[in-house]
Amino acid sequence: MKYEVGDKIVVNATNEDGIVLEIMTEKMVMIEVRGVKFPAYTDQIDFPYFKMFSQNKIFEKKNIVIENKTTKNAVSKIENGVGVFLKFVPIYDKDIFDDDVVEKLKIYLINKNNEDYSFNYNLMFNGESSFELKTVINANTEHYLHNVSFEDMGEGPKFEFDFSLTKEDKKKALAHEVFFKLNGKKLFKKIEEIQFKNETSFEYELFLHYPDRVEVDKVDLNLLSGAGFRVYDAAKIKDNIGVARSVVDLHIEKLSNDWNHLSNFEILTLQLNNFEKYYNLAVVNKLETLIIIHGIGEGVLKDEIHDILKLKKNVKSFVNQFHPLYGYGATEIYFNKW
Repeated sequence: MKYEVGDKIVVNATNEDGIVLEIMTEKMVMIEVRGVKFPAYTDQIDFPYFKMFSQNKIFEKKNIVIENKTTKNAVSKIENGVGVFLKFVPIYDKDIFDDDVVEKLKIYLINKNNEDYSFNYNLMFNGESSFELKTVINANTEHYLHNVSFEDMGEGPKFEFDFSLTKEDKKKALAHEVFFKLNGKKLFKKIEEIQFKNETSFEYELFLHYPDRVEVDKVDLNLLSGAGFRVYDAAKIKDNIGVARSVVDLHIEKLSNDWNHLSNFEILTLQLNNFEKYYNLAVVNKLETLIIIHGIGEGVLKDEIHDILKLKKNVKSFVNQFHPLYGYGATEIYFNKW
């Protein structure tokens, strides 16, 4: 049974909060809403947090940029350890039943290493920046970043960091990029876990050790040329790469004349390889937009492309809305200004 007596619920049809009073059958429970008791089917109600996370909410995000500033009491000393972590502290409020519900999350960056780091931080929602911060975190300190409303966390935020050492070390990498994505289901489970353990926060590891510098072997271009490889002048690279397209059709029959023998996995791989090819060509040629025709079908190709686009730095936003030429079978990508 999905529900137990005492569970807080929300009625899907009216969006009203209630509580489970009695388990009547496998598919029906007795609930109370605003002092009124009545039976309800289990598919007519849901948990409040899941309802919040599953709604397709449209909201406008403001891009807040804070550069080289630290709020008062934002940095505190921590015990020595290993690693850099992102810490979330739920802040609670009372609901109509006087129960604790999460209102927002305070977010901290924790540096347990013995190195000072400069970092650029960017909070992304649906491919768009919501909050940026550029500052320094010292060794063995905790740095407060900002608050995020609990409701907004249901939009699947992406936390991006670009770290570098404040004191350059020739043996260490010049920069270290890391990112972390937190979906609603994962967040909901974490909050339930810390409530059960009576803890006040939870953490996620960003990295343990700052990476070493990778030495790149120099290639003798004369040997490559002599072996039959084409060697181009980097200044003339655009003359030797493929032609960019503003519209790319990924229907398999457009990509291969002999595709009937291919498995579904092989077809998807070919489509994604072509997507990456023309995405990179669009970036190199600094296109403003790119339309990817993926069709409707079961949505597998569309979902794969959308997951990839969420990780692309050059993407400002992308939409899959009705188009007079492609219906709902295409995604339009908008690039950042070059």
